[in-house]
Order: sequence, then structure tokens, then C-alpha cells
Amino acid sequence: MPVRGWVALVCLLVATRVAGGDGDTALHFVRDGHPVRTVDRAALQAGCAVQIVSVDDPYYGRRKSYRACPLADVLRIGFGEPVAALAGEGFVLRARDGYAKPASGARLLEPGGYLAFGDAERGHGDDPGWEPIDRKQADPGPYYMVWTLPPGVDAEQYPWPYQLTTIEITSLDAAFPHIAPRGAAPDAPAQVGFAVFRQQCLACHAINREGGTIGPDLNVPQSIVEYRPPEQIKAYIRNPLAFRYTSMPPHPQLSDAELDGLIAYFTAMKSLKYDPPPTHEQP
Repeated sequence: MPVRGWVALVCLLVATRVAGGDGDTALHFVRDGHPVRTVDRAALQAGCAVQIVSVDDPYYGRRKSYRACPLADVLRIGFGEPVAALAGEGFVLRARDGYAKPASGARLLEPGGYLAFGDAERGHGDDPGWEPIDRKQADPGPYYMVWTLPPGVDAEQYPWPYQLTTIEITSLDAAFPHIAPRGAAPDAPAQVGFAVFRQQCLACHAINREGGTIGPDLNVPQSIVEYRPPEQIKAYIRNPLAFRYTSMPPHPQLSDAELDGLIAYFTAMKSLKYDPPPTHEQP
């Protein structure tokens, strides 16, 4: 996303919190960096078919029940469009902790997708009752995207963002214009690695300061391949807990070819650095 787009999005988040209201439950809907609508939990509950849903939760590792709205209703309320018109769009799901997960409209509109706003087993009254989640034992509020049908239980293939605050319609190229290995042939290992990075890494890590901010940027000011040997990088990706205590999950499912592709991607990107100096427009 261009700098001005990022500035518009950040200003939206800041302005909403400063303006008051139900800021803790504000959910922002954005299209290509421009605000569309902001709604709170009360507005979502009033506009959607609230349900109690039970899921096999991959983060808690057990069956959980939530008070939730169907994801299709949430998108309709937020963007003010029929859901059929959103199926062909690209989305980025942004969380309070810096997680930024790309997802297709077709995936978000698959059956079984819900936006949870409270723990059905623990909440009461206005208290959502959120149980601390994941390795960091974070508060998953204000919203947590969950899936009730068996395909969605795979958190590698389906988005499960917690602390969700923003749903943006945008293409991957528009949101992250400087992460592609330009010049690499379509069948090059760097393109294999780019596909793996988009699916497995982008939500938490940035390349050229574009992507998630939970983990470190992997290309600027130095590429990871400029200060770590390839075999160590691959071993760390596969099992980071063998090196240190970290919130990064292991990736035992990645093949040797996919790990080699990631190294090729990082190597290609070290010659494509984009790290503009801060300006007065940047927060």
C-alpha cells in the first residue's frame, strides 16, 4: 500500500479511539486504504443473526463455544454491499497486535465462517469472557474469526485472526507492492518461496516493511540471508523452539523444496530492498 494509504488507515484507527464511543469493540471496514464504515459490537449484534457456535479451536486445542455473527452478515454490514459482490475481492485482515492476514473473498464467504465477539461459556452481560489465547496468552478480543466446518479447522489454510480490528478490501499487490521477486521467472525457486511466504509468513513478518509486524522484517535493513546461514534459517523455520522460546510456530509441514524456495526468495529480495526514509507523513 502506498504511504498515503497507510497514513489514512492509521489515522482512521487513531481518530476512532480518540473520538470516544465503544472504541474497544470498534471494527473498521476499509477499501484500498480509505475508510468505508466503523461499527461496534452492538451494531453488529443488531444487524446479524447472532448464534452460539461450537468449533474445534486450533489455538486452544479443544472444543470451544462462542457468541458470533455469520461472517457473510459481517461483511454485508461493514461494506454495505451484497455478499455476492464481495466474493471476487481480495481482503487483508488486520489485528491489534500487528497480524495482517491476506484472504480471498471466496474463502471468507465459504460456509462455516463466523466472527466471534464473546466466549459463550465464560461471558456474562457485557463481559465477553475471553479466555487468554495462544502462546502469548493474549486477550483475543475484540473479535476472533472462527470456522465451524471441518475444512476451516486447518489454520494453515483458513484465517483465524484474533484481536481483529480491521477488514480491508484490497489486492495483494496494492496492499504490499514491494514484496514480489520481480524479474524471477514464473517457475523459479524464488517464486515457489514467494508463494510459501504469502501463505505461511506474511501475516506475521514484513518484507520491505510491508506485511505483519508481530515478527521482524526479513529484508530491511538487512535480509535474513545476509546474517544467517541458509541451513540455520531452514532449521529455525521448521522448529524454532529448538533454538529459543518464541511465539513463532513450527512449520514441520514444509517440504525441503519449499524451504529451499524460501531461501531463494529471501536471496532474490535482498537485491530488491525498499526502505524509504521516514517522512513527516509517516506516523
